[in-house]
Amino acid sequence: MEPQLLHHVGDGVATVVIHHPAKRNAMTTPMWRALPPLLDTLAGRADVHALVLTGEGATFCAGADISTLRESPDEAQGLAVLAEEALAAFPKPTLAAIRGYCVGGGSQLAAACDLRFAEEGSLFGVTPAKLGIVYPASSTRRLAALVGPSAAKYLLFSGELIDTERALRTGLVDEVLPEGQLRKRVAEFTRVLAARSLLTQSAAKEFVDGRTDRDAHWAAQARSGGDTAEGVAAFLERRQPRFTWAP
Repeated sequence: MEPQLLHHVGDGVATVVIHHPAKRNAMTTPMWRALPPLLDTLAGRADVHALVLTGEGATFCAGADISTLRESPDEAQGLAVLAEEALAAFPKPTLAAIRGYCVGGGSQLAAACDLRFAEEGSLFGVTPAKLGIVYPASSTRRLAALVGPSAAKYLLFSGELIDTERALRTGLVDEVLPEGQLRKRVAEFTRVLAARSLLTQSAAKEFVDGRTDRDAHWAAQARSGGDTAEGVAAFLERRQPRFTWAP
């Protein structure tokens, strides 16, 4: 099978799979190009309440296919940034399910997700210093916001790989699961996400990400969207809420 992005939707969750096992799921130029329109399509589906990004088999993503950097490094980096920004802008909760290598462009994609769950034994690295590449400004700022300035400098200056224990300690990942438990935990957690109010999640995502011009918009959505009334009624009636707000 050619390198590509696979996807499927079930139980309110879209799963996007990076599929290039011959090169540890390295991202090719066509794959970088394909991600933003795929995300646009999934964002517009009413049956998608959350998104999981993962890799085929035992590796998340070992970065960009290095052959693309030889052909046109500026174009390759530009496409990676566009894909990363599209993922960060996805209007619903996103989660990277990581096993094996999460390196280079793979770490860019993982950092652009809202949450990151990793299997024990996974390895993480931000490796432009090994190639003499200037890491994109937006990606650098996102990494620093996630792990803090010192940890970001450690990763960027050295290009060294870190294990799941250190990744968890620095905030690069949110949960570490024993071997064989990642798929089950991600399925359980995304079912929780899909059952919660998308109104709450969408507003919170914008606020946490620093947007400051939509306070009135979200207040109006809360007043008219119906989720608050449904949530309160469900709590008082001791039943599961049936939230209906959609963007």
